[in-house]
Amino acid sequence: MACRLLWASRVASHLRISVAQRGFSSVVLKDLKYADSHEWVKIDGNKATFGITDHAQDHLGDVVYVELPDVGHSLSQGKSFGAVESVKATSDINSPVSGTVVEVNEELTESPGLVNSSPYEQGWIIKVELSDAGEAEKLMDSDKYSKFCEEEDAKH
Repeated sequence: MACRLLWASRVASHLRISVAQRGFSSVVLKDLKYADSHEWVKIDGNKATFGITDHAQDHLGDVVYVELPDVGHSLSQGKSFGAVESVKATSDINSPVSGTVVEVNEELTESPGLVNSSPYEQGWIIKVELSDAGEAEKLMDSDKYSKFCEEEDAKH
């Protein structure tokens, strides 16, 4: 068993993902920032891509609808800009950083399940032009987010 965990940790390191050793099994990418409301953000200069985390989609279940904002919509950090509806529940999507929407993932209109099958790649939700790149420093890195999820799951 220990040999398998060591192998899994080495593979995860090579693939740039975090693997927690105790019960938490969601994928957490190392090069992203995370909000405590389970959105991820990838910063690229003055632009950012948002989505919901693997942990969030796992708890929601099969996503059947994603409410997308309009291009040009102004976002504030921590405020809702859309929603994800699943077979279990509807959940607001909050903006991890402030900015203006420059692109929405139109594929989610026809294939909302991409949020489940590929939350960090094909299931991204919006792209924004940042109004304050420093806000990203308030977000969690992959290690803190993994620990946050473990603690949250332990409460339930």
